[in-house]
Amino acid sequence: MTALLQRLVRFQQPEKALGYLGPLEESRIAALFGLSPGEYLTLCRGFEDQVRDVAQALLARPGFAEAVDRLPFTSGQHIVALGESTTADRLSWFEMLRQMLALRRPEERIKLTNLAVSGCTTTQALAQLPGLAFHHPDWVLCMLGVNDAQRLASGGPSLVSLTETERNLLALRDLAGARWTWLTPSTVDEKRAGEYPHFQRAGISWENKDINPIADFLRVQPDLTVEPRLDTSRADLRLDDGVHLSIEGQQEVVVSLVQAIGTVS
Repeated sequence: MTALLQRLVRFQQPEKALGYLGPLEESRIAALFGLSPGEYLTLCRGFEDQVRDVAQALLARPGFAEAVDRLPFTSGQHIVALGESTTADRLSWFEMLRQMLALRRPEERIKLTNLAVSGCTTTQALAQLPGLAFHHPDWVLCMLGVNDAQRLASGGPSLVSLTETERNLLALRDLAGARWTWLTPSTVDEKRAGEYPHFQRAGISWENKDINPIADFLRVQPDLTVEPRLDTSRADLRLDDGVHLSIEGQQEVVVSLVQAIGTVS
């Protein structure tokens, strides 16, 4: 199995993008990747095992398990994540949060639903708002904006203007009817992103000067805003494409989230 295929399974979940078709059997999803059902399930379980190992290691850190205990989620509550590939990732910060709550607070039966879709813009997320309402979330954790800032060519237009991004984000929050937490979009390693062959062939690019204003906008909102602040000088926090986070980068995000949201009453 190639590294590219493993990455595709890690970040792409056709059952979300094709939700209008109804539930998809795992055999059909596997076939979309050119895999047998057994190969697909083995790969997915491997990702789950990695996330569980990370969650256990984080809970073993001094004081971190107690921080998870202080998270203001209560028994039976439903937490929903909105986002793009950083959150849709099978090794994402949200999946780590799921495992930590399952390991540390299983009796509370807190439900977590990951609605993030790789490649999603805020405009697409807003179009999917009826699907969010269907889940009746108590909490929404939202990490969007990187794809809005994507440029179609060097010096070309962004997919979504900053003004439209701001409008979409506020509309999502105001119409959702749930307790809201923002996570600022992660910055990119511009050099590696610019050199990544698949991005070059597609003619797409990212620059932090387009991403940072989105984070600035979220900081002044009345809701809690979590800022992971991923160091762009640390190569280990991102994959070779400079945009997607490594499992180490995802750990930084979930640690920031737990530390920030654990102080909320």
